[in-house]
Amino acid sequence: MNILVSGLLNIETTVAVRGFPINYYPIDYPFFGVDSAVSGVGFNLAKALTTLSDSVRLLSFLGNDDEGDRVMTQLGRDHLDADGVRHVLKRTPTSVVLYDPDGRRQIYCDLKDIQEQRIEPDSVSLSGLAAAAICNINFNRDLIKAVHAGGVLTATDVHVLESVEDDYNRDFMENADILFLSDERLPCPAEEFIRRLNDRYHNRIIVIGMGAKGAMLSERDTGKVYRLSACRNIRVVNTVGAGDALFAAFLHFTAKRMDPVEALKRAQVFAAVKIGTDGASKGFCSENEIEARLPSTDISVKEL
Repeated sequence: MNILVSGLLNIETTVAVRGFPINYYPIDYPFFGVDSAVSGVGFNLAKALTTLSDSVRLLSFLGNDDEGDRVMTQLGRDHLDADGVRHVLKRTPTSVVLYDPDGRRQIYCDLKDIQEQRIEPDSVSLSGLAAAAICNINFNRDLIKAVHAGGVLTATDVHVLESVEDDYNRDFMENADILFLSDERLPCPAEEFIRRLNDRYHNRIIVIGMGAKGAMLSERDTGKVYRLSACRNIRVVNTVGAGDALFAAFLHFTAKRMDPVEALKRAQVFAAVKIGTDGASKGFCSENEIEARLPSTDISVKEL
């Protein structure tokens, strides 16, 4: 399938820490605990979808600097179409992710001047697309409206919400067929919040990722809400990128017209395998591996 991905590209440094909160000390030596790699939501989604055998067209912005060159080299190694990546930023975005032995993480993301950019929808062809993953970053505000209006299956992940009337994310929530978010910092129970979102935006599908508690799914056409348990017997190294993996895999299977609940089960397996590694863009598995692991994951489904 052909899928458009428009989102952030950056250089990510991951650091293993002893635990949170971090006590002050002048130096530590976490041998093989510090790593650096190309990442960013756009890259994570593109690489995940490519691993699942989709053909991805990637849109983003980079700087004319060493970090930008490093990103382009990695895109080439991963055989990702980078024709839509423009080098116009003052510097390439970077991030640092601290993670502890329990997999908890704290992220510091320096976007540089990328929030000042915009993608002109007229410059983007929608021909032949099965779906589009449009990330909630400023340069996509006009694009997501055009993609949704053009009849392409449109998906976005707004990550963390505290209100259904979130000003920053309103454009993205209003124009998404598939809306993803995390349960972190919700102002009420996830079941209540997902119904509030459905009543406000009428998205075709809404998914709330809940980490070790599983996931929740709302279907507009049936009016049903489901709670799925998490995969069992999963080795957790670092949870950074788990939401991107869940989102990418769900979009892949939904674009293939799979039942949403079955698609979410497989997306959970994909994300569970991924968090056994220490970087946001590592640990992706194939469809065959997902299907092989699915029977042993004991994912239960409950209609709410």
